Amino acid sequence: MHKKLTITLEEDVYEALHRVVGRGLISRFIEDLVRPHVVEQDLKEAYKAMAQDEARELEALEWAEAVIGDVTDETR
Repeated sequence: MHKKLTITLEEDVYEALHRVVGRGLISRFIEDLVRPHVVEQDLKEAYKAMAQDEARELEALEWAEAVIGDVTDETR
């Protein structure tokens, strides 16, 4: 369920939101920014969902394999 919230912003911030984010997308933009700070997350479920994303997991594996050489080249 969505709830409507009225907030007050400086005019330059308001105009920039419309210009950068776009009309109709501002609510989602603000929610995405605020959510991690106010909504408790179930990390176990979040990690499980991420692990089920095969494309994301493949990208993460490729990245990890690509940078492993960086560690072995470091001097101690």
